[in-house]
Amino acid sequence: MRFRTACSLLALAALPALTAQAAPVRHSASTPPGLPPLEQRDIPTQLPKTVRPVQYALNILPDAEKLAFSGTATIDVDVLQPTREITLNAVDLQIRKASLAALPGDAHPVEASGVRTDADAQTATMAFSATIAPGRYRLVIDYRGKIYQQAAGFFALDYDSAQGRKRALFTQFEAPDARRFFPSWDEPRFRTPYTLTVTVPAGQDVVGNMPAASTHPQPNGMKTITFMTTPPMSSYLLFLGVGEFDRITTRAAGTEIGVVTKRGSGENGRWALSGAAQILPYYNHYFGTPFPLPKLDNVAGPGSSQFFGAMENWGAIFTFENVLLLDPAITSEASRQRIFGVAAHEMAHQWFGDLVTMAWWDDLWLNEGFASWMATKATAALHPEWQPQLDIVDGREAAMRLDSVATTHPIVQHLTTVDQISQAFDSITYQKGEAVLTMMEDYVGADAWRRGVQAYIRAHRLSNTQTDDLWTAVERAAGKPVAAIAHDFTLQPGVPLIRVESAACRGGRTMLALRQSEFSRDRQDKPPLAWRVPVMAASIGGAPARTIVAGGAGSLGVAGCGPILLNSGQTGYYRTLYTPDMLRALTRDYARLKPVDQIGLLADNWSLGLAGYESPSPALDMVDTVPAGANPVLYDRAAGILLQIYNMYDGDPARQAAIAHYASAKLGPVLQQIGWRARPNEPAINAVLRATLIGALGGWGDPQVVTEATRLHANGDKLATSGPLRTTILGVVARNNDPAGWDRLHAEAKAERNPLVRAQLYRMLGAAHDPALAQRALDLALTDEPGPTTSPNIIAAVAAEHPDLAFDFALRNRERVEALVDSSSRSRYLPGLAGGSSDPAMIGKLEAFATRNMTPQSRRPADVAIASIRDRVRIRATRLPEITRWFEAKGR
Repeated sequence: MRFRTACSLLALAALPALTAQAAPVRHSASTPPGLPPLEQRDIPTQLPKTVRPVQYALNILPDAEKLAFSGTATIDVDVLQPTREITLNAVDLQIRKASLAALPGDAHPVEASGVRTDADAQTATMAFSATIAPGRYRLVIDYRGKIYQQAAGFFALDYDSAQGRKRALFTQFEAPDARRFFPSWDEPRFRTPYTLTVTVPAGQDVVGNMPAASTHPQPNGMKTITFMTTPPMSSYLLFLGVGEFDRITTRAAGTEIGVVTKRGSGENGRWALSGAAQILPYYNHYFGTPFPLPKLDNVAGPGSSQFFGAMENWGAIFTFENVLLLDPAITSEASRQRIFGVAAHEMAHQWFGDLVTMAWWDDLWLNEGFASWMATKATAALHPEWQPQLDIVDGREAAMRLDSVATTHPIVQHLTTVDQISQAFDSITYQKGEAVLTMMEDYVGADAWRRGVQAYIRAHRLSNTQTDDLWTAVERAAGKPVAAIAHDFTLQPGVPLIRVESAACRGGRTMLALRQSEFSRDRQDKPPLAWRVPVMAASIGGAPARTIVAGGAGSLGVAGCGPILLNSGQTGYYRTLYTPDMLRALTRDYARLKPVDQIGLLADNWSLGLAGYESPSPALDMVDTVPAGANPVLYDRAAGILLQIYNMYDGDPARQAAIAHYASAKLGPVLQQIGWRARPNEPAINAVLRATLIGALGGWGDPQVVTEATRLHANGDKLATSGPLRTTILGVVARNNDPAGWDRLHAEAKAERNPLVRAQLYRMLGAAHDPALAQRALDLALTDEPGPTTSPNIIAAVAAEHPDLAFDFALRNRERVEALVDSSSRSRYLPGLAGGSSDPAMIGKLEAFATRNMTPQSRRPADVAIASIRDRVRIRATRLPEITRWFEAKGR
């Protein structure tokens, strides 16, 4: 018998259980052998397993001026077990009414007898007065919600235009914030179709995941748009944008591709549009599965977030303007390449993440690590002149810095809270994920790897997976063991260290004895974990030899008896500790190594030297022997090490002057050779190097560079006012500003009408080396002048130079500062400000902050910052004396 709205609550209690059609049980027929279907696995959930969604129809009415909206969610659900309650996710939503009707065709829904919310669990529970029998039902919820001013849930971004102040609305649901927009089963495994309807002023434009299916005028100057229904997808991928927009389009591989911007900025999206038109056919071919939606937009939002630049909403990527639009006034060559790279990352998600989605956040790396890896692969194929493969070492190093201290975690990690999910977006998930995928592809071979990826997508399209589903598909395609090696690198944390115990020449071959231990910066006495490590070695210019170092030891024969390099090509995720003789031989022949191996060998030995496994001298010897005409990326890495050393001597001006003198003598001639102004037909990589050298030389106060940058800026030279060097020159000026210069920069920021330039100028105010000027920037950040999305970036800019000052300020003004930060990322913001400190006292401050304000499950950002500070203190105490002696020897 069906419920009727006319029944009294007392009568309802006496009615038999609500009944409906039996819900079909869905099974995956395509699950690879060896793994049970997903429905039979223990997938984590924070919601009761009694009900699951089948499809959503959402009707949204925003009130942008009042920063509020009303909505109706019509959700078809399957009730799997008898229940009197339906629990789903909801945050900051006022549920006004909820009703339930059996399907098909029940015209008399019953209203919920009550709704209770749990702020900590982020849930709403609707109670019904009688037991609901298993079957299919329609749940209708009327509610109201908030429009935020930071990028979480449904949020507003304000900007200036020729017509005055404007406001655009967007959504951001990862992770997990769809529950701030509609009551939902806001977990990735619940894939359903979505039909989105929105009513907005007639003069505004709307963007969703799908094209509009209908538009109907409404009274009072409004219109209602209903979008085509999406394929089944996870809640965090839903998107809505509302505002006054331009949309430029092209077609590629049968798909309409668009870039959406605020009105008047459309042409600034041409570079991103042309890049997307290159990338989409490449991905269609690589994945063997065409992009499945009728259109793919990339939507530019003004402002910024402290923790993300873009989001892979299916068919409607959202990207902040400063990461998507090419503005000739400020876009450097590095930024131009970054626009392409970010688009390649987000577009890779359209397959890895959207078409196939992780079942729970434990496997987030399947989205992010793979998209990072795929973006590098696509960029190398489509723009080889940028040499993106040289950047794999940087990504690996970022991961190893986090992975070599006690606060690390496995790639696949157990996540139970919203804070933990938010904190999972780190270098382990992204860069280590990419590095492990690079290593596994090299191990199985590019063709077999691609066949495995294609099989994985075919088997799991429009469904959810776990990491082992990928390893199963690749292992079957490769015909060789994959999962065991992959498990070593994804299910446990840490960095393998391959020690070369001996190297002997026999019959024209070098025989290597290898031992595996573990690289650690803070626990070198701990028993090492065990890995099966794919190791590749080669003599300079020789053929590579391969082995798997398993059980802690291995051996390898390499053709030739000259210098031998392990991890040739830098595809492995491990560090190498050579014998002293081998390292000296490699340093002597450093100029003969391939650029990627020069960069990798330098990075490895610098890290080993700072950690105490060897002296820092070998890495400094490599910096010293960087040859004239070296690859620009190698110069970039050498400059980074010298700037790091310069900053280690903070508070010791005499030592800093000596380092600056050496560094300027090393890199100044390189800048003189390539010049400040671009030359016709120069390689794009030279433009990146030019900016790097000017920034580094200005960073340690090189008099010639600071003087020239100041002159160009003061004279309004075109080089300093627009174009690819504008940001770099302005950065040098901002860092070295005096009070009068800071005031001039502040006046420029207030007068600037270009929102991208304006935000950049305000951030630069926080980059001053003078602590008094940095304090002025902090005070400015808590006024309304910069804008709510720019202010947190000013504070972060101060923290880059003055971490203790920034943290203490943010702590004193915690409530006001955290109001400026994305709600899902607040647990990371304050600890992140302190992470660059070298003051031991900061450790106690962070400990006290974490104890007072963070749960044991959410305090990892504080622990990571503490580990970083301890490591920096240790380096200054134990490694800096050796570095000092090396430079003193050079000075003599």
